[in-house]
Amino acid sequence: MTETFLPYGRQFIDEDDIAAVTEVLRGDWLTTGPAVEAFERAFAAKVGANHAVACSSGTAGLHLLALAAGLGPGDVVIVPTVTFLATANAARYVGAEVVFADVDPQTGLMGVPQFLEAADRAPPGAVKAVFPVHLNGHSVDMPALRQAAGALFIAEDACHALGGRHKAPSGAMVPVGSCSASNAAMFSTHPVKAIATGEGGVLVTNDTDFAERFGRFRNHGMVRDPALFQHLEAAFEPGEDAAAPWYYEMHEPGYNYRLNDLQSALGLSQLRRLDGFVQQRRRLRDRYDRLLRRLGPHVRPIQVAEGCEPAWHLSVALIDFAALATTRSAVMRQLRDRGIGTQVHYIPVHTQPYYRNRYDTPALPGAERYYARCLSLPLFAAMGDSDVDRVVEALGAVLDLPLESLS
Repeated sequence: MTETFLPYGRQFIDEDDIAAVTEVLRGDWLTTGPAVEAFERAFAAKVGANHAVACSSGTAGLHLLALAAGLGPGDVVIVPTVTFLATANAARYVGAEVVFADVDPQTGLMGVPQFLEAADRAPPGAVKAVFPVHLNGHSVDMPALRQAAGALFIAEDACHALGGRHKAPSGAMVPVGSCSASNAAMFSTHPVKAIATGEGGVLVTNDTDFAERFGRFRNHGMVRDPALFQHLEAAFEPGEDAAAPWYYEMHEPGYNYRLNDLQSALGLSQLRRLDGFVQQRRRLRDRYDRLLRRLGPHVRPIQVAEGCEPAWHLSVALIDFAALATTRSAVMRQLRDRGIGTQVHYIPVHTQPYYRNRYDTPALPGAERYYARCLSLPLFAAMGDSDVDRVVEALGAVLDLPLESLS
């Protein structure tokens, strides 16, 4: 019998999730309704933030975050080069420039040394923000970065890290998203992430003004608070103390980046199972850690960053393909032939043609070393121990490395 194909990641939907979406379909609101607010309240409580604002994707959220932070032409944002395109693109969407930082070759994370080196390459006084990335599910040392960044705006790209914990400036372990050392954090709810809403993202912050700005930009820039109205003679009809019920103003353009009630209901249902999802991902990743080490010195699980309790989004193996006389492409194709999907996270963004043509970024050796070796293996909450065993056995066979019994 043909074995089930194992993708590198996928959603885990159960009957409760289906029932939650069905309940919305039977109700009155498909969008801009109560399910959105319920999801936002629960999400903020889960990560320990004062505010959560849901939007249509993690990419949309990063864009809106850059808008709400007031970034624009003449500003520079420091972004680690090992990330998805959206982290850097968000700065460009608002006209800001990007300076790419190197990363640690063992973790893929931007640390303080890499941040400072990147900041030194920026025009004097131009750096206004830094977007650290919690890659694969483990976290940047946020207290150290906060100290190094001073008054810069810090927005955590936490799309990989929902359910994780990291050290706060106080030394206590706090949820990623509590914004203990940042201005805001952005999460993704894409199907391969910790919880799924189909597509979606959630920004969290402890700053009320910032959350309100983010919410306005999410919805065309529309303002409905009478205290903020500028055109009062249009807002209030003669003899009326209350603003006209239909009235709104737009003080600056926004976007239609809303999350709907169907997606929010799914997200709220999924959020209730987050702890179990994270626990299972950790358990599976620990098994990968033990088994991959049996393949010899040229195959290693990614090193865990200090000061965090990861919520593993990806299970990354670092493989010295050259030392094993093979190529990553060949390994990926052979694993796929065995029913195992893999991926590479990520091509360093500074090497993309758009950014190569725009900036003269120097060699970033840590990123080059990390990228040359990384391979994301299947990891999702519906997997079991036998699936991990199957992946490692197949990888050993493809690499022609003997593997002792997995028992």
